[in-house]
Amino acid sequence: MLVLFETSVGYAIFKVLNEKKLQEVDSLWKEFETPEKANKIVKLKHFEKFQDTAEALAAFTALMEGKINKQLKKVLKKIVKEAHEPLAVADAKLGGVIKEKLNLSCIHSPVVNELMRGIRSQMDGLIPGVEPREMAAMCLGLAHSLSRYRLKFSADKVDTMIVQAISLLDDLDKELNNYIMRCREWYGWHFPELGKIISDNLTYCKCLQKVGDRKNYASAKLSELLPEEVEAEVKAAAEISMGTEVSEEDICNILHLCTQVIEISEYRTQLYEYLQNRMMAIAPNVTVMVGELVGARLIAHAGSLLNLAKHAASTVQILGAEKALFRALKSRRDTPKYGLIYHASLVGQTSPKHKGKISRMLAAKTVLAIRYDAFGEDSSSAMGVENRAKLEARLRTLEDRGIRKISGTGKALAKTEKYEHKSEVKTYDPSGDSTLPACSKKRKIEQVDKEDEIVEKKAKKAKVKIKVEEAPVATEEEEEEEGVLVVEEQETSVKKKKKKDKKKHIKEEPLSEEEPCTSTAIPSPEKKKKKKKKKDNED
Repeated sequence: MLVLFETSVGYAIFKVLNEKKLQEVDSLWKEFETPEKANKIVKLKHFEKFQDTAEALAAFTALMEGKINKQLKKVLKKIVKEAHEPLAVADAKLGGVIKEKLNLSCIHSPVVNELMRGIRSQMDGLIPGVEPREMAAMCLGLAHSLSRYRLKFSADKVDTMIVQAISLLDDLDKELNNYIMRCREWYGWHFPELGKIISDNLTYCKCLQKVGDRKNYASAKLSELLPEEVEAEVKAAAEISMGTEVSEEDICNILHLCTQVIEISEYRTQLYEYLQNRMMAIAPNVTVMVGELVGARLIAHAGSLLNLAKHAASTVQILGAEKALFRALKSRRDTPKYGLIYHASLVGQTSPKHKGKISRMLAAKTVLAIRYDAFGEDSSSAMGVENRAKLEARLRTLEDRGIRKISGTGKALAKTEKYEHKSEVKTYDPSGDSTLPACSKKRKIEQVDKEDEIVEKKAKKAKVKIKVEEAPVATEEEEEEEGVLVVEEQETSVKKKKKKDKKKHIKEEPLSEEEPCTSTAIPSPEKKKKKKKKKDNED
Protein backbone atom coordinates (compact mmCIF):
# COMPACT_ATOMS: atom_id res chain seq x y z
CA MET A 1 0.00 0.00 0.00
CA LEU A 2 1.19 3.47 -0.88
CA VAL A 3 0.60 6.64 1.19
CA LEU A 4 0.19 10.17 -0.28
CA PHE A 5 1.60 12.72 2.23
CA GLU A 6 1.48 16.49 1.50
CA THR A 7 4.06 18.81 3.06
CA SER A 8 4.88 22.49 2.65
CA VAL A 9 8.04 21.48 0.79
CA GLY A 10 6.48 19.01 -1.67
CA TYR A 11 4.55 15.78 -2.26
CA ALA A 12 5.86 12.60 -0.63
CA ILE A 13 4.76 9.03 -1.49
CA PHE A 14 5.59 6.37 1.09
CA LYS A 15 5.39 2.59 0.83
CA VAL A 16 4.05 0.65 3.82
CA LEU A 17 6.53 -2.17 4.64
CA ASN A 18 4.55 -4.02 7.33
CA GLU A 19 0.78 -3.83 6.82
CA LYS A 20 0.04 -6.23 9.69
CA LYS A 21 1.01 -3.65 12.27
CA LEU A 22 -1.55 -1.25 10.83
CA GLN A 23 -4.34 -3.47 12.16
CA GLU A 24 -3.55 -2.39 15.74
CA VAL A 25 -4.80 1.22 15.62
CA ASP A 26 -4.49 1.99 19.33
CA SER A 27 -0.84 0.91 19.56
CA LEU A 28 0.30 2.24 16.17
CA TRP A 29 1.79 5.39 17.70
CA LYS A 30 4.37 3.23 19.50
CA GLU A 31 5.87 2.26 16.13
CA PHE A 32 6.66 5.96 15.42
CA GLU A 33 8.36 6.84 18.70
CA THR A 34 11.80 7.00 17.01
CA PRO A 35 12.95 7.53 13.40
CA GLU A 36 14.46 3.98 13.36
CA LYS A 37 11.12 2.39 14.28
CA ALA A 38 9.30 4.60 11.74
CA ASN A 39 11.66 3.50 8.93
CA LYS A 40 10.67 -0.13 9.64
CA ILE A 41 6.98 0.70 9.02
CA VAL A 42 7.15 3.07 6.03
CA LYS A 43 9.79 3.95 3.44
CA LEU A 44 9.99 6.98 1.14
CA LYS A 45 9.41 5.93 -2.49
CA HIS A 46 9.21 9.34 -4.23
CA PHE A 47 9.46 13.01 -3.22
CA GLU A 48 8.32 15.85 -5.54
CA LYS A 49 9.71 19.16 -4.21
CA PHE A 50 8.10 22.57 -4.86
CA GLN A 51 10.24 25.16 -6.59
CA ASP A 52 8.91 28.19 -4.64
CA THR A 53 6.12 29.37 -2.36
CA ALA A 54 3.84 30.34 -5.25
CA GLU A 55 3.86 26.74 -6.56
CA ALA A 56 3.18 25.44 -3.06
CA LEU A 57 0.28 27.89 -2.70
CA ALA A 58 -1.26 26.79 -6.01
CA ALA A 59 -0.96 23.11 -5.03
CA PHE A 60 -2.57 23.61 -1.61
CA THR A 61 -5.41 25.81 -2.84
CA ALA A 62 -6.25 23.09 -5.36
CA LEU A 63 -6.19 20.46 -2.59
CA MET A 64 -8.50 22.58 -0.39
CA GLU A 65 -10.99 22.95 -3.23
CA GLY A 66 -10.88 19.16 -3.86
CA LYS A 67 -9.01 19.41 -7.17
CA ILE A 68 -5.87 17.69 -8.51
CA ASN A 69 -2.92 19.86 -9.42
CA LYS A 70 -0.99 19.17 -12.63
CA GLN A 71 2.15 18.34 -10.69
CA LEU A 72 0.28 15.89 -8.47
CA LYS A 73 -1.39 14.28 -11.49
CA LYS A 74 2.00 13.59 -13.10
CA VAL A 75 3.37 12.04 -9.88
CA LEU A 76 0.32 9.79 -9.44
CA LYS A 77 0.41 8.63 -13.08
CA LYS A 78 4.14 7.95 -12.94
CA ILE A 79 4.46 6.24 -9.54
CA VAL A 80 1.10 4.84 -8.39
CA LYS A 81 -0.18 3.47 -11.72
CA GLU A 82 3.02 1.56 -12.27
CA ALA A 83 2.91 0.08 -8.76
CA HIS A 84 -0.69 -1.13 -9.09
CA GLU A 85 -1.27 -0.70 -5.34
CA PRO A 86 -4.03 1.10 -3.40
CA LEU A 87 -3.32 4.66 -2.31
CA ALA A 88 -3.97 5.92 1.26
CA VAL A 89 -5.26 9.53 1.25
CA ALA A 90 -5.88 11.90 4.21
CA ASP A 91 -8.87 13.64 2.52
CA ALA A 92 -11.84 11.51 1.43
CA LYS A 93 -12.95 14.19 -1.07
CA LEU A 94 -9.52 14.18 -2.74
CA GLY A 95 -9.61 10.36 -2.85
CA GLY A 96 -12.93 10.48 -4.71
CA VAL A 97 -11.52 12.91 -7.31
CA ILE A 98 -8.40 10.76 -7.84
CA LYS A 99 -10.51 7.65 -8.27
CA GLU A 100 -12.81 9.43 -10.72
CA LYS A 101 -10.12 11.00 -12.92
CA LEU A 102 -7.18 8.57 -12.69
CA ASN A 103 -9.09 5.36 -11.96
CA LEU A 104 -6.97 4.58 -8.88
CA SER A 105 -8.27 2.81 -5.77
CA CYS A 106 -7.97 5.13 -2.74
CA ILE A 107 -8.29 4.29 0.98
CA HIS A 108 -9.44 6.60 3.76
CA SER A 109 -10.01 5.23 7.28
CA PRO A 110 -9.07 5.87 10.94
CA VAL A 111 -6.00 3.66 10.41
CA VAL A 112 -4.83 6.00 7.63
CA ASN A 113 -5.32 9.03 9.93
CA GLU A 114 -3.14 7.42 12.63
CA LEU A 115 -0.53 6.54 10.00
CA MET A 116 -0.48 10.16 8.74
CA ARG A 117 -0.08 11.39 12.31
CA GLY A 118 2.90 9.08 12.86
CA ILE A 119 4.59 10.15 9.58
CA ARG A 120 4.09 13.84 10.51
CA SER A 121 5.75 13.32 13.89
CA GLN A 122 8.89 11.77 12.30
CA MET A 123 8.87 13.78 9.06
CA ASP A 124 12.47 15.05 9.44
CA GLY A 125 13.85 11.48 9.65
CA LEU A 126 11.62 9.97 6.97
CA ILE A 127 12.29 12.62 4.26
CA PRO A 128 16.04 12.93 3.68
CA GLY A 129 17.55 15.97 1.94
CA VAL A 130 15.27 18.54 3.61
CA GLU A 131 16.69 20.54 6.52
CA PRO A 132 14.42 21.43 9.48
CA ARG A 133 15.20 25.15 9.03
CA GLU A 134 14.12 25.04 5.40
CA MET A 135 10.99 23.14 6.35
CA ALA A 136 10.05 25.76 9.01
CA ALA A 137 10.64 28.67 6.60
CA MET A 138 8.47 27.04 3.92
CA CYS A 139 5.72 26.36 6.46
CA LEU A 140 5.67 30.01 7.60
CA GLY A 141 5.71 31.40 4.04
CA LEU A 142 2.98 29.04 2.91
CA ALA A 143 0.79 29.90 5.92
CA HIS A 144 1.04 33.64 5.19
CA SER A 145 0.37 33.18 1.49
CA LEU A 146 -2.57 30.89 2.17
CA SER A 147 -4.08 33.40 4.61
CA ARG A 148 -3.79 36.17 2.03
CA TYR A 149 -5.40 33.96 -0.58
CA ARG A 150 -8.32 33.13 1.72
CA LEU A 151 -8.86 36.85 2.27
CA LYS A 152 -8.53 37.50 -1.43
CA PHE A 153 -9.99 40.53 -3.23
CA SER A 154 -13.56 39.93 -4.30
CA ALA A 155 -15.76 42.13 -6.48
CA ASP A 156 -18.72 41.40 -4.21
CA LYS A 157 -16.77 42.67 -1.19
CA VAL A 158 -16.12 46.17 -2.55
CA ASP A 159 -17.05 48.42 0.35
CA THR A 160 -15.93 51.61 -1.43
CA MET A 161 -19.34 51.74 -3.11
CA ILE A 162 -21.02 51.78 0.32
CA VAL A 163 -18.80 54.62 1.55
CA GLN A 164 -19.58 56.73 -1.53
CA ALA A 165 -23.30 55.89 -1.48
CA ILE A 166 -23.88 56.85 2.17
CA SER A 167 -21.90 60.08 1.71
CA LEU A 168 -23.98 60.98 -1.35
CA LEU A 169 -27.18 60.13 0.51
CA ASP A 170 -26.31 62.57 3.29
CA ASP A 171 -25.47 65.28 0.74
CA LEU A 172 -28.77 64.73 -1.05
CA ASP A 173 -30.70 65.09 2.20
CA LYS A 174 -29.05 68.45 2.91
CA GLU A 175 -29.69 69.74 -0.61
CA LEU A 176 -33.31 68.58 -0.55
CA ASN A 177 -33.94 70.42 2.70
CA ASN A 178 -32.45 73.62 1.31
CA TYR A 179 -34.42 73.40 -1.94
CA ILE A 180 -37.74 72.67 -0.21
CA MET A 181 -37.30 75.52 2.27
CA ARG A 182 -36.54 77.90 -0.59
CA CYS A 183 -39.53 76.65 -2.59
CA ARG A 184 -41.98 77.04 0.35
CA GLU A 185 -40.70 80.51 1.18
CA TRP A 186 -40.77 81.63 -2.47
CA TYR A 187 -44.28 80.36 -3.26
CA GLY A 188 -45.48 81.47 0.19
CA TRP A 189 -45.55 85.07 -1.01
CA HIS A 190 -48.18 84.09 -3.57
CA PHE A 191 -50.17 81.45 -1.62
CA PRO A 192 -49.06 81.33 2.06
CA GLU A 193 -52.00 79.21 3.26
CA LEU A 194 -50.94 76.18 1.16
CA GLY A 195 -47.82 75.55 3.26
CA LYS A 196 -49.90 75.15 6.43
CA ILE A 197 -52.47 72.85 4.79
CA ILE A 198 -50.00 70.47 3.03
CA SER A 199 -47.18 69.36 5.35
CA ASP A 200 -45.56 66.73 3.09
CA ASN A 201 -42.78 68.32 1.03
CA LEU A 202 -43.02 66.04 -2.02
CA THR A 203 -46.82 66.42 -2.23
CA TYR A 204 -46.43 70.20 -1.89
CA CYS A 205 -44.05 70.34 -4.87
CA LYS A 206 -46.26 68.06 -6.97
CA CYS A 207 -49.29 70.29 -6.32
CA LEU A 208 -47.31 73.35 -7.39
CA GLN A 209 -46.10 71.59 -10.51
CA LYS A 210 -49.63 70.56 -11.46
CA VAL A 211 -51.49 73.83 -10.70
CA GLY A 212 -49.03 76.71 -10.75
CA ASP A 213 -50.94 79.96 -10.20
CA ARG A 214 -53.30 80.33 -7.27
CA LYS A 215 -56.24 81.14 -9.54
CA ASN A 216 -56.07 77.68 -11.17
CA TYR A 217 -56.87 75.78 -7.93
CA ALA A 218 -60.62 76.28 -8.34
CA SER A 219 -60.69 74.29 -11.61
CA ALA A 220 -57.78 71.90 -10.84
CA LYS A 221 -58.31 68.23 -9.89
CA LEU A 222 -56.01 67.21 -7.06
CA SER A 223 -57.74 63.96 -6.08
CA GLU A 224 -54.70 61.93 -7.19
CA LEU A 225 -52.41 63.82 -4.80
CA LEU A 226 -54.65 64.88 -1.91
CA PRO A 227 -57.64 63.48 0.00
CA GLU A 228 -61.05 65.04 -0.65
CA GLU A 229 -61.14 67.03 2.61
CA VAL A 230 -57.68 68.51 2.08
CA GLU A 231 -58.50 69.30 -1.56
CA ALA A 232 -61.64 71.19 -0.54
CA GLU A 233 -59.69 73.09 2.13
CA VAL A 234 -57.01 74.07 -0.43
CA LYS A 235 -59.61 75.36 -2.90
CA ALA A 236 -61.40 77.34 -0.20
CA ALA A 237 -58.11 78.87 0.97
CA ALA A 238 -57.16 79.80 -2.61
CA GLU A 239 -60.30 81.94 -2.98
CA ILE A 240 -59.65 84.02 0.15
CA SER A 241 -55.85 83.94 0.13
CA MET A 242 -53.89 86.93 1.48
CA GLY A 243 -50.93 86.35 -0.86
CA THR A 244 -49.60 88.83 -3.40
CA GLU A 245 -49.93 88.59 -7.15
CA VAL A 246 -46.85 87.32 -9.04
CA SER A 247 -45.94 87.26 -12.71
CA GLU A 248 -45.84 84.23 -14.99
CA GLU A 249 -42.05 84.37 -15.12
CA ASP A 250 -41.90 83.99 -11.32
CA ILE A 251 -44.25 81.03 -11.46
CA CYS A 252 -42.09 79.37 -14.16
CA ASN A 253 -38.97 79.64 -11.99
CA ILE A 254 -40.81 78.26 -8.95
CA LEU A 255 -42.11 75.32 -11.02
CA HIS A 256 -38.61 74.62 -12.29
CA LEU A 257 -37.38 74.43 -8.68
CA CYS A 258 -40.26 72.05 -7.84
CA THR A 259 -39.20 69.80 -10.73
CA GLN A 260 -35.67 69.68 -9.33
CA VAL A 261 -36.97 68.72 -5.88
CA ILE A 262 -39.11 65.90 -7.30
CA GLU A 263 -36.23 64.53 -9.38
CA ILE A 264 -33.79 64.61 -6.46
CA SER A 265 -36.34 62.87 -4.22
CA GLU A 266 -36.81 60.08 -6.76
CA TYR A 267 -33.05 59.66 -7.14
CA ARG A 268 -32.69 59.52 -3.36
CA THR A 269 -35.16 56.64 -3.08
CA GLN A 270 -33.30 54.83 -5.87
CA LEU A 271 -29.95 55.40 -4.12
CA TYR A 272 -31.35 54.12 -0.82
CA GLU A 273 -32.51 50.89 -2.49
CA TYR A 274 -29.06 50.49 -4.05
CA LEU A 275 -27.44 50.99 -0.62
CA GLN A 276 -29.74 48.38 0.92
CA ASN A 277 -28.80 45.82 -1.74
CA ARG A 278 -25.04 46.51 -1.41
CA MET A 279 -25.18 46.24 2.38
CA MET A 280 -27.03 42.91 2.20
CA ALA A 281 -24.42 41.64 -0.26
CA ILE A 282 -21.31 42.86 1.60
CA ALA A 283 -22.32 42.93 5.27
CA PRO A 284 -25.60 41.03 5.75
CA ASN A 285 -25.07 40.32 9.47
CA VAL A 286 -24.23 43.95 10.25
CA THR A 287 -27.35 45.03 8.35
CA VAL A 288 -29.51 42.72 10.45
CA MET A 289 -27.94 43.94 13.70
CA VAL A 290 -27.95 47.74 13.28
CA GLY A 291 -29.67 48.47 9.96
CA GLU A 292 -28.44 49.64 6.54
CA LEU A 293 -27.84 53.30 7.35
CA VAL A 294 -26.05 52.81 10.68
CA GLY A 295 -23.94 49.96 9.25
CA ALA A 296 -22.99 52.02 6.20
CA ARG A 297 -22.08 55.02 8.37
CA LEU A 298 -19.88 52.81 10.58
CA ILE A 299 -18.06 51.46 7.51
CA ALA A 300 -17.66 54.98 6.06
CA HIS A 301 -16.37 56.31 9.38
CA ALA A 302 -13.76 53.54 9.68
CA GLY A 303 -12.78 53.77 5.99
CA SER A 304 -13.50 50.17 5.00
CA LEU A 305 -15.03 46.96 6.30
CA LEU A 306 -11.59 45.49 7.07
CA ASN A 307 -10.58 48.56 9.10
CA LEU A 308 -13.85 48.37 10.99
CA ALA A 309 -13.25 44.67 11.71
CA LYS A 310 -9.95 45.57 13.42
CA HIS A 311 -11.69 47.83 15.95
CA ALA A 312 -12.63 46.61 19.41
CA ALA A 313 -16.23 46.56 20.61
CA SER A 314 -15.64 49.54 22.90
CA THR A 315 -14.31 51.54 19.94
CA VAL A 316 -17.30 50.65 17.75
CA GLN A 317 -19.63 51.66 20.59
CA ILE A 318 -18.37 55.28 20.68
CA LEU A 319 -17.44 55.57 17.00
CA GLY A 320 -18.66 58.97 15.85
CA ALA A 321 -18.47 60.61 19.31
CA GLU A 322 -14.73 61.34 19.32
CA LYS A 323 -15.11 65.03 20.19
CA ALA A 324 -17.29 64.26 23.21
CA LEU A 325 -14.86 61.50 24.29
CA PHE A 326 -11.76 63.69 24.26
CA ARG A 327 -13.64 66.59 25.83
CA ALA A 328 -14.73 64.28 28.66
CA LEU A 329 -11.18 62.95 29.12
CA LYS A 330 -9.80 66.48 29.19
CA SER A 331 -12.33 67.77 31.71
CA ARG A 332 -12.32 64.47 33.70
CA ARG A 333 -16.03 63.90 33.28
CA ASP A 334 -18.07 60.86 32.26
CA THR A 335 -17.23 59.53 28.79
CA PRO A 336 -20.02 59.10 26.19
CA LYS A 337 -21.88 55.78 26.11
CA TYR A 338 -22.66 55.68 22.38
CA GLY A 339 -21.86 57.26 19.05
CA LEU A 340 -23.30 56.34 15.65
CA ILE A 341 -24.73 53.14 17.15
CA TYR A 342 -27.26 55.28 19.06
CA HIS A 343 -29.41 55.47 15.90
CA ALA A 344 -29.86 51.68 15.76
CA SER A 345 -33.43 50.49 16.28
CA LEU A 346 -32.55 48.35 19.33
CA VAL A 347 -31.09 51.34 21.19
CA GLY A 348 -33.94 53.60 20.11
CA GLN A 349 -36.67 51.38 21.55
CA THR A 350 -34.90 51.06 24.94
CA SER A 351 -35.76 53.15 27.99
CA PRO A 352 -33.20 55.87 28.82
CA LYS A 353 -31.75 54.09 31.86
CA HIS A 354 -30.94 50.95 29.82
CA LYS A 355 -29.61 52.67 26.66
CA GLY A 356 -25.96 52.48 27.77
CA LYS A 357 -26.19 48.80 28.66
CA ILE A 358 -27.95 47.84 25.41
CA SER A 359 -25.51 49.89 23.30
CA ARG A 360 -22.58 48.07 24.93
CA MET A 361 -24.11 44.64 24.25
CA LEU A 362 -25.12 45.66 20.72
CA ALA A 363 -21.57 46.88 19.98
CA ALA A 364 -20.11 43.54 21.14
CA LYS A 365 -22.43 41.51 18.90
CA THR A 366 -21.99 43.95 16.00
CA VAL A 367 -18.21 43.49 16.09
CA LEU A 368 -18.67 39.73 15.78
CA ALA A 369 -20.99 40.28 12.82
CA ILE A 370 -18.49 42.69 11.18
CA ARG A 371 -15.64 40.19 11.47
CA TYR A 372 -17.81 37.38 10.20
CA ASP A 373 -18.80 39.47 7.17
CA ALA A 374 -15.25 40.67 6.53
CA PHE A 375 -13.34 37.39 6.88
CA GLY A 376 -15.95 34.67 6.46
CA GLU A 377 -16.78 32.86 3.24
CA ASP A 378 -20.44 32.36 4.04
CA SER A 379 -22.70 35.25 2.98
CA SER A 380 -25.77 34.26 5.02
CA SER A 381 -27.24 36.42 7.77
CA ALA A 382 -28.09 33.54 10.14
CA MET A 383 -25.58 34.63 12.78
CA GLY A 384 -26.90 38.19 12.80
CA VAL A 385 -30.51 37.02 13.18
CA GLU A 386 -29.54 34.76 16.07
CA ASN A 387 -27.59 37.47 17.90
CA ARG A 388 -30.36 40.00 17.39
CA ALA A 389 -32.88 37.58 18.90
CA LYS A 390 -30.60 37.20 21.94
CA LEU A 391 -30.33 40.97 22.34
CA GLU A 392 -34.10 41.42 22.07
CA ALA A 393 -34.62 38.75 24.73
CA ARG A 394 -32.09 40.47 26.96
CA LEU A 395 -33.83 43.80 26.39
CA ARG A 396 -37.17 42.30 27.45
CA THR A 397 -35.67 40.93 30.65
CA LEU A 398 -34.15 44.31 31.47
CA GLU A 399 -37.42 46.14 30.84
CA ASP A 400 -39.49 43.61 32.85
CA ARG A 401 -37.05 43.31 35.75
CA GLY A 402 -38.75 45.99 37.83
CA ILE A 403 -42.29 44.74 37.03
CA ARG A 404 -43.13 41.87 39.40
CA LYS A 405 -46.46 40.51 40.59
CA ILE A 406 -47.39 41.31 44.20
CA SER A 407 -49.81 39.16 46.15
CA GLY A 408 -51.19 39.09 49.71
CA THR A 409 -50.26 41.85 52.13
CA GLY A 410 -47.66 43.15 49.69
CA LYS A 411 -50.42 44.73 47.61
CA ALA A 412 -51.54 46.90 50.49
CA LEU A 413 -47.96 47.93 51.20
CA ALA A 414 -47.26 48.64 47.54
CA LYS A 415 -50.26 50.98 47.20
CA THR A 416 -49.31 54.61 47.32
CA GLU A 417 -51.54 57.55 48.00
CA LYS A 418 -52.70 59.63 45.11
CA TYR A 419 -50.56 62.69 44.72
CA GLU A 420 -52.37 65.99 45.04
CA HIS A 421 -50.54 69.23 44.52
CA LYS A 422 -51.26 71.71 47.32
CA SER A 423 -50.00 75.20 46.80
CA GLU A 424 -49.47 77.03 50.09
CA VAL A 425 -49.29 80.81 49.73
CA LYS A 426 -47.42 82.32 52.67
CA THR A 427 -47.69 86.06 53.42
CA TYR A 428 -44.84 88.12 54.80
CA ASP A 429 -45.08 89.09 58.48
CA PRO A 430 -43.31 92.45 59.00
CA SER A 431 -43.62 92.24 62.81
CA GLY A 432 -40.47 90.14 63.07
CA ASP A 433 -38.27 92.73 61.38
CA SER A 434 -37.70 94.90 64.51
CA THR A 435 -37.16 93.93 68.13
CA LEU A 436 -38.34 97.36 69.40
CA PRO A 437 -41.78 97.49 71.08
CA ALA A 438 -44.70 98.75 69.04
CA CYS A 439 -45.53 101.54 71.53
CA SER A 440 -43.16 103.63 73.64
CA LYS A 441 -42.52 102.31 77.13
CA LYS A 442 -41.67 105.75 78.57
CA ARG A 443 -43.98 107.36 81.04
CA LYS A 444 -44.28 111.11 80.84
CA ILE A 445 -43.88 113.35 83.91
CA GLU A 446 -47.35 114.84 83.36
CA GLN A 447 -48.96 111.39 83.69
CA VAL A 448 -47.06 110.80 86.93
CA ASP A 449 -48.22 114.14 88.31
CA LYS A 450 -51.85 113.40 87.45
CA GLU A 451 -51.66 110.04 89.20
CA ASP A 452 -50.20 111.71 92.30
CA GLU A 453 -53.03 114.30 92.40
CA ILE A 454 -55.66 111.53 92.18
CA VAL A 455 -54.00 109.68 95.05
CA GLU A 456 -53.94 112.88 97.18
CA LYS A 457 -57.66 113.51 96.58
CA LYS A 458 -58.53 109.98 97.65
CA ALA A 459 -56.41 110.43 100.77
CA LYS A 460 -58.23 113.67 101.70
CA LYS A 461 -61.64 112.00 101.35
CA ALA A 462 -60.55 109.15 103.54
CA LYS A 463 -59.26 111.62 106.19
CA VAL A 464 -62.61 113.49 106.29
CA LYS A 465 -64.53 110.24 106.78
CA ILE A 466 -62.28 109.22 109.66
CA LYS A 467 -62.75 112.59 111.43
CA VAL A 468 -66.55 112.30 111.19
CA GLU A 469 -66.60 108.77 112.64
CA GLU A 470 -64.30 109.59 115.65
CA ALA A 471 -65.86 110.64 119.02
CA PRO A 472 -65.63 114.26 120.11
CA VAL A 473 -63.79 113.25 123.33
CA ALA A 474 -60.32 113.73 121.96
CA THR A 475 -58.62 117.06 122.20
CA GLU A 476 -57.66 119.18 119.27
CA GLU A 477 -53.96 118.33 119.53
CA GLU A 478 -54.62 114.58 119.57
CA GLU A 479 -56.89 114.95 116.57
CA GLU A 480 -54.16 116.76 114.67
CA GLU A 481 -51.56 114.18 115.59
CA GLU A 482 -53.85 111.31 114.63
CA GLY A 483 -54.74 112.98 111.32
CA VAL A 484 -51.08 113.48 110.48
CA LEU A 485 -50.31 109.83 111.29
CA VAL A 486 -53.18 108.61 109.11
CA VAL A 487 -52.05 110.79 106.23
CA GLU A 488 -48.44 109.56 106.57
CA GLU A 489 -49.56 105.90 106.68
CA GLN A 490 -51.69 106.39 103.57
CA GLU A 491 -48.85 108.12 101.75
CA THR A 492 -46.37 105.32 102.60
CA SER A 493 -48.88 102.66 101.48
CA VAL A 494 -49.44 104.51 98.22
CA LYS A 495 -45.65 104.75 97.62
CA LYS A 496 -45.23 100.99 98.24
CA LYS A 497 -47.98 100.18 95.77
CA LYS A 498 -46.34 102.41 93.15
CA LYS A 499 -42.98 100.69 93.64
CA LYS A 500 -44.58 97.24 93.21
CA ASP A 501 -46.36 98.36 90.04
CA LYS A 502 -43.11 99.76 88.66
CA LYS A 503 -41.26 96.45 89.29
CA LYS A 504 -43.97 94.41 87.59
CA HIS A 505 -44.03 96.78 84.65
CA ILE A 506 -40.23 96.55 84.18
CA LYS A 507 -40.26 92.74 84.31
CA GLU A 508 -43.05 92.28 81.78
CA GLU A 509 -41.99 94.90 79.25
CA PRO A 510 -38.24 95.62 79.15
CA LEU A 511 -37.29 99.12 78.25
CA SER A 512 -35.34 99.95 75.14
CA GLU A 513 -31.63 100.70 75.33
CA GLU A 514 -31.88 103.95 73.47
CA GLU A 515 -34.59 105.58 75.66
CA PRO A 516 -34.40 104.56 79.35
CA CYS A 517 -37.64 104.62 81.31
CA THR A 518 -38.26 107.54 83.74
CA SER A 519 -41.04 106.09 85.84
CA THR A 520 -39.58 106.55 89.36
CA ALA A 521 -41.94 108.24 91.83
CA ILE A 522 -40.23 111.56 92.64
CA PRO A 523 -42.28 113.91 94.79
CA SER A 524 -42.95 117.10 92.88
CA PRO A 525 -42.27 120.60 94.36
CA GLU A 526 -46.01 121.40 94.18
CA LYS A 527 -46.65 118.47 96.49
CA LYS A 528 -44.15 119.82 99.04
CA LYS A 529 -45.73 123.28 98.91
CA LYS A 530 -49.18 121.78 99.53
CA LYS A 531 -47.90 119.90 102.56
CA LYS A 532 -46.34 123.04 104.03
CA LYS A 533 -49.59 124.92 103.53
CA LYS A 534 -51.53 122.19 105.29
CA LYS A 535 -49.19 122.26 108.27
CA ASP A 536 -49.42 126.06 108.48
CA ASN A 537 -53.18 125.91 108.38
CA GLU A 538 -53.30 123.30 111.11
CA ASP A 539 -50.97 125.34 113.35
